[in-house]
Amino acid sequence: MNPVEPPRLELTGVTKSYDRDMDQPISALRGIDLTIGPGEFVSIEGPSGCGKTTLLNLLGLLDGPSSGTFRWNGEDVARWRERDRARRRLTAIGFIFQRFYLLPTLSAEENVELPMRALGLPRPERKARAAELLTRVGLRDRRRSFPHQLSGGEEQRVAVARALANGAGLLLADEPTGELDSVNTEGILELLVETQKELGATVVLVTHNPRVAGRARRHLAMTDGLITSDRNGA
Repeated sequence: MNPVEPPRLELTGVTKSYDRDMDQPISALRGIDLTIGPGEFVSIEGPSGCGKTTLLNLLGLLDGPSSGTFRWNGEDVARWRERDRARRRLTAIGFIFQRFYLLPTLSAEENVELPMRALGLPRPERKARAAELLTRVGLRDRRRSFPHQLSGGEEQRVAVARALANGAGLLLADEPTGELDSVNTEGILELLVETQKELGATVVLVTHNPRVAGRARRHLAMTDGLITSDRNGA
């Protein structure tokens, strides 16, 4: 699987508000100016409700800004059609969600194969890559198990393997180690670091865990929909 080139992400004056019935809109993001270069490893920290996940969803093309501009390699994302966004999500972005989102009727191996199946990869290639990735996250012997037969930590590791399946240039992780013990947390962090180094992928990681955030090279802090700190250093 040839890796996808990591993108340059630029947000200028980006806001995001949500309407809640007849109440006042909720401002999740209140003017974000942010550039993430290709191959960066960035952590985003902050209290619950500060806008971290909203920002991650914008970067992952799951949502769009209420105002401001989001450019992907210089292209204004607002000009893309939905099918263009969907194609980019499939081919260029790997998502590691806090809630896993594994399909309950598919085995661990089949869940990892899903993105590759959507790309039309031949079955032998899908099987081989799924086995490789599940081995890397320590689950080769559980590849035929279904989600209900796995622990929360095992489900999270399957979700990480699935996110890596298509060689994405951008990995977006929302609390990727929240369900893991210390040993498996370290293993997943090493895998993300290896991916970032070997493939040059851009990694954006949302976490409440300072030890997890410490593996990033750049650290953003958010409060009340704003970036309040942006510093470098492992």
